[in-house]
Amino acid sequence: MKKKIQILLVDDHAIVRAGFKLLLSNHEEIEVMAEAERGEQAIQQYLELQPDMIVMDLSMPGIGGLETIRRIVKREPAARILVFSVHHEQVFVNRAISAGARGYITKNTAPDILPEAIMAIMEDRTYIETGLLQASEAEIQYDYHRIIEAFSTREFDIFKLLAQGQSTQKIATELCLGYKTVANYVTKIKKKLHVETLSELMQIAIASGITSLPEGR
Repeated sequence: MKKKIQILLVDDHAIVRAGFKLLLSNHEEIEVMAEAERGEQAIQQYLELQPDMIVMDLSMPGIGGLETIRRIVKREPAARILVFSVHHEQVFVNRAISAGARGYITKNTAPDILPEAIMAIMEDRTYIETGLLQASEAEIQYDYHRIIEAFSTREFDIFKLLAQGQSTQKIATELCLGYKTVANYVTKIKKKLHVETLSELMQIAIASGITSLPEGR
């Protein structure tokens, strides 16, 4: 009997993981062997269980998806990682692939794309959903897109949370960092983007497609 492809499923929402498992249960050659809800847990389970592939979200509490990818690939360069995210902007795709992911698809894609991507990566091919690498007009228009691309993984994670309106203290708690450490990152981010206020920072994030206007605005 042919061995099934063993998947480690990583997403911080239990209902999302349940949906993925149900979708993949229709494919006899694929099996979800374990689940994780945080990056730290995913790293531990990957090293212990050695699954064939990781299917993971980017937005998670703790160290976050991008840093999780980077740490796993540093330990296991041959790791097969497929990102399955709500983010469709090019900056997220580029950073995920640069961190070491083998593929990137969005959660609003057709149901048959997930198993298709899994099979492609198992054949050592890169799989990126059609259209995700086409730069948008907004990304081309603003010079700060290049600056954002050059952010470190931690700077990018903090930038996203700042753009969502989260306070320095809340970011420190969510990312398990010290308040002063986050404050220093915030200062660096503002300096790199040549802004002084969080309002200016949020406008940059909105224009680059990284976040959207809060409801009511």
